[in-house]
Amino acid sequence: MDANKSTQTPTKDDVPDAARRVITVDTTDLGALRAALARWLTERLGADRPVRLSGLTRPAHSGMSSVSVLFDAEWIVAGEETRAGLVARLAPQPAAFPVFPDYDVRRQFDVMRVVARHTGIPVPRVHWLEESRDVLGVPFLVMSRVDGRVPVDNPPYVFDGWLRDADPRERRELQDLSVEVLAGIHGLDRAADLLPDLAAEAGDDPLRRHVERERAYYEWTRRSDGVRIPVIEDAFAWLEDHWPADPGPAVLLWGDARVGNVVYRGTRPVAVLDWEIAALGPREVDLGWFVFLHRFFQDIAEMLEAPGLPDFCRRSDVVREYERLTGHRVRDLDFYLTYAALRHAIVMSQIKRRAIRFGEETTPATPDEYVLHHAALRELVTGTYSWER
Repeated sequence: MDANKSTQTPTKDDVPDAARRVITVDTTDLGALRAALARWLTERLGADRPVRLSGLTRPAHSGMSSVSVLFDAEWIVAGEETRAGLVARLAPQPAAFPVFPDYDVRRQFDVMRVVARHTGIPVPRVHWLEESRDVLGVPFLVMSRVDGRVPVDNPPYVFDGWLRDADPRERRELQDLSVEVLAGIHGLDRAADLLPDLAAEAGDDPLRRHVERERAYYEWTRRSDGVRIPVIEDAFAWLEDHWPADPGPAVLLWGDARVGNVVYRGTRPVAVLDWEIAALGPREVDLGWFVFLHRFFQDIAEMLEAPGLPDFCRRSDVVREYERLTGHRVRDLDFYLTYAALRHAIVMSQIKRRAIRFGEETTPATPDEYVLHHAALRELVTGTYSWER
């Protein structure tokens, strides 16, 4: 979850140590990758001489599921010289303890092309797709780099950085423009026709299929240790008891809908990133994720007695702006917010397992503690969580 994310690093001393995490995502040797990628680009472009790559970097402050490498490339084709800032987005190496059971680079490539061609949403231009493992050991795609600023995950943007330091009016403008991005994605016409693979996955009941994929994902995370996490299983049971009577029509879902996956210039989104879990389903799936993922970071800030950004991406504000933009009445949001917290809980439990595997953390005392936000998820299930405070 980190392509294109070249950004300013928080440096203030008042960021609590507990808000910073050592996270091993990948151990790919950049030197070997540079050489292999240069050879591949030379062949793919039909360049007159070997492509030159420089400035290879791997973003360190965002992304936990995949590998992205930012670089500059220079090449000559038929005597014409070209320079470009690019990003290679790689599927995770199996030895890196992947967060997800599969990683469909083709899906990202197709979704980004469709969104770019049929909406006004700013998406980086995708240039090339390599589905073979023969070049870099994993499938990958290459897209244009879009320069700007991104709210970082580690340490979370609620503690420090440009968004934290922005004027409240600027933050509100950024928030509203980000909600406009969601509305634009959901407004893609004929999404099922343009993305038939996603339509086939969605089936006759897109919400049911979406939840069942998450249930299968949870079981996959347990494959090595068999640990059952009660708060996750209780949340699945809660979903069944509170299933929406009418989920509404399926739209294109961004999947990882949050401000940390947007490149901004000022308050304006200039690149929407990370389409690896795009799907078709009720639009409230994205809305719940968008609201909850900020609240997840805000809860961490409050737990560590930091102010965070309590006025940012508030549930009521996001719903009001989305409804204004789309004319759609948001329904059953308690269900979708709890579903977002559950989905994120499964992700966090796998990240916890990976941290244990790499010696960065120890096995928790109780299964629920595999989930960083287990207390909040429990409160959501019991109906005691407070959204507006």
